[in-house]
Amino acid sequence: MDVNFRFAIASDLHIALSHTIQDSAKRFHLVEVSVPAFELILERLATLDIDFLLLPGDLTQDGEIDNHRWLSQRLAQLPYPVYVVPGNHDVIYPKGTDQVVGLADFPQYYQLFGYTNPNQPYYTHNILPGVRLIGLNSNGFDDAGTQIGYLDPQQFDWLQHILADIEDELVLVMIHHNVIEHLPGQASNPLGRRYMLDNAPQLLKLLKQAGVRLIFTGHLHVQDIAQWQGIYEITTGSLVSYPHPYRVIQVGYNHQGSLQLNIESDYITTVPGWSNLPEISRQWMSDRSFPFMVKLLTTPPLCLPLTEAEQLAPNLRNFWADIAGGDAQFDFPHFPPPVRQYFQRFSAIEKIDNQATLVLE
Repeated sequence: MDVNFRFAIASDLHIALSHTIQDSAKRFHLVEVSVPAFELILERLATLDIDFLLLPGDLTQDGEIDNHRWLSQRLAQLPYPVYVVPGNHDVIYPKGTDQVVGLADFPQYYQLFGYTNPNQPYYTHNILPGVRLIGLNSNGFDDAGTQIGYLDPQQFDWLQHILADIEDELVLVMIHHNVIEHLPGQASNPLGRRYMLDNAPQLLKLLKQAGVRLIFTGHLHVQDIAQWQGIYEITTGSLVSYPHPYRVIQVGYNHQGSLQLNIESDYITTVPGWSNLPEISRQWMSDRSFPFMVKLLTTPPLCLPLTEAEQLAPNLRNFWADIAGGDAQFDFPHFPPPVRQYFQRFSAIEKIDNQATLVLE
């Protein structure tokens, strides 16, 4: 296998044309900047000679037909291949309506971007010599129609057959929901669990057996690189929330003959009408943090009384913004010891979330 290529990742675009924007006092996403920020990313990528672009889900604000149509038409104008997968905001129902796209309809909008089979919401392609991309659908629905992060049995069977036939290829897996934990206790915490794939352990076992080393995800809106038994999951923050990042990754062999990923992150800092976007969006996130932090403090594993949680929460107003930025260090020395120790666990062990060199031995 002889590979040498460069690609980009932009995640959780939440594209919202002006006439589709749904305003709410509790809204976390600055979707007003989605279109100009994405255009700025495309302008920058035009100078980098990339081989392809990955968009790991939440392409639109809430699955609006107009937003999906605009994005698919815009992607069709690009000079390099683009590959997408659906996020939970893209397909909020199994079947679409006259306003929104359903899971069954999603592939029809993106037949130029991975979905050569319009009846199947997952795919695989040899995108470069020796490089295979597998795009998975992590959006499932229970009997009540509630959306869950889940890989259905039919997709598992398909994936098992695909992986069994792979020989001497570098495999890239793209999926919206997280497969490896990016936060302490994410798979069990009631607030973090909804960002995880329900049957992540089964998927990891299958990927491990097949020798797959790289997973690319979104959904969590944070910059983070996590690792489990030699498998790396690179999740990229959202274009419409702090710190408005995207990534460019160079893949090739180093002087020792090992495959190496050089990961660089860049950020959108200004768009028309938003001259200091990171400062504004960080403040936006912090101003809306209180209910979330109270819930984090009062639910397992801390389970603090409400009165104590409400006293501590203001000290954590920037906590989620710092998590989103990646590579954060936390210490709240005035907190009670168990609470202090809990938040210290969120500190980055090594600073690889934004700029990193990963060597696949």
